[in-house]
Amino acid sequence: MIGLFLGEKDLPYEIIKKIETKKIKYFIIDLTKNNKFKKNKNSFFINIGKFGEILKIIKSKKCRKVIFAGNIIRPKISKLKLDFTGLFYIPRIVKAAKLGDAAVLKALIKILSENNINVIRLNTFNPELTLKKGFYTKLKPSKEEKKQIIKGTLTLRKINSYNHIQGLIIRDYKVISKETRKGTKEMIKSIPKSKIKKGILIKLPKAKQDLRVDLPTIGIDTFKDCNRAGIKGIVIKSNQNIIINKEVCIEYANQNKLFLVAI
Repeated sequence: MIGLFLGEKDLPYEIIKKIETKKIKYFIIDLTKNNKFKKNKNSFFINIGKFGEILKIIKSKKCRKVIFAGNIIRPKISKLKLDFTGLFYIPRIVKAAKLGDAAVLKALIKILSENNINVIRLNTFNPELTLKKGFYTKLKPSKEEKKQIIKGTLTLRKINSYNHIQGLIIRDYKVISKETRKGTKEMIKSIPKSKIKKGILIKLPKAKQDLRVDLPTIGIDTFKDCNRAGIKGIVIKSNQNIIINKEVCIEYANQNKLFLVAI
């Protein structure tokens, strides 16, 4: 039995499909805004502040392993519907909230660990969602673009060592945009096409990121956004970044002359 803490976007459906293919028994803790998984008979729609109820469900299922998948939006502390156990843990959550979303998730993982519940890394459970190091499209980056990728990667690693940034766009050896909490789509939309055209999107995990939660994820929408903007290619971290429907993404990239590199 495995527990799934599921949030927004498409990744949760990939995980459910994988688990059902493996015929593993599972249940869902639905952390979406609008009860996205209500049609699944194994789903429990619970406010994340009800730690006691969540732990009770996990233990009733005799579950010792859980996975986090999808975009889990941190609610405002004032809107948490706390139960008694939630009140016990809330000082730790409030303290973590001051350090950002990643710290909140780490605090949740620690609470689960204290209750003998192990959080599994998504890329370990389902390595097919990642890419090994290499080039994955017909179009390959030029020598100049490879140099830009090196510079962009080094810059991103310096930036994300102390904050939440997981992505940037580099063009002509200059970083023209950095990802905010609004995500990759908004980063791309925020730049005029005249400035972003022929740029390169680099998206990597944060330097000290807990790989059990919040792995950088791309999918077909990312490729379409890049193509519309005139971006030349996408660079991700091998064995760590999640790529949803990778065969579809690679086919689209080939059709539209985008390159995809896992470093």
